[in-house]
Amino acid sequence: MCATCGCDSNEKIFFHEHGNHADHEHTHNGHTHTHEKTVVEVEQDILYQNNLLAARNRGFLEAKNIFAINLVSSPGSGKTTLLEKTLIALKDKIEFAVIEGDQQTNLDADRIHATGTKVVQINTGKGCHLDAHMVLHALKGMQLKEHSVLFIENVGNLVCPAMFDLGENERVVIMSVTEGEDKPLKYPEMFHSSTVCIINKTDLLPYVPFNIEKAKEYAKRVNHKLHIIELSCITGEGMQEWYNWLYAKTTVQENA
Repeated sequence: MCATCGCDSNEKIFFHEHGNHADHEHTHNGHTHTHEKTVVEVEQDILYQNNLLAARNRGFLEAKNIFAINLVSSPGSGKTTLLEKTLIALKDKIEFAVIEGDQQTNLDADRIHATGTKVVQINTGKGCHLDAHMVLHALKGMQLKEHSVLFIENVGNLVCPAMFDLGENERVVIMSVTEGEDKPLKYPEMFHSSTVCIINKTDLLPYVPFNIEKAKEYAKRVNHKLHIIELSCITGEGMQEWYNWLYAKTTVQENA
């Protein structure tokens, strides 16, 4: 049992890459520990090993000048729809690849594959987050192009993914107006560790009791450096600001 979040450390993780039907089976975090260890010691050991692998991922991506974005949110916030819209809108300007994290099914990966984007699905089973080890194995088989953008769509969860560095350049947290505006206060580590907060589904504001100014205030209270973007994937309002941010970041990466 994983001490950091309770997910099964012996859960088998399945990778599926669209196009070559190459399925690989790996054992997630096969760490062992004695009963004498305290929970704190085990947690520190797990995060230490994860951070080492995250640094390895980051070095690999930097060597190929690949800009990696870790997309995190609670379930149903609209991560995959935002990703679809982005991939389609910018496909002629930016080379993309995607790692999809879900507990079960290839449904989201199928949606991404339909945009013409290279995608690898990671099914975590009972696991509630992606970790650097999973991403490392996914990267090995992806043959990513230099000067591209890698999106990592994490498992829908605002708790455990906050603790696990994957080797990304930026962490983007998405919340929707169908959730409570107090999400940043209830899950501060996720908002504190992110660089961008997207408030999605703004087209529904007239129909839900969501105070967007309060949401922004709470987010800034947790992380005053947080860049906040309000948008609707359905109407397209605010999407250009997101595209501009993304394009600016990738341009900086190319010129680094």
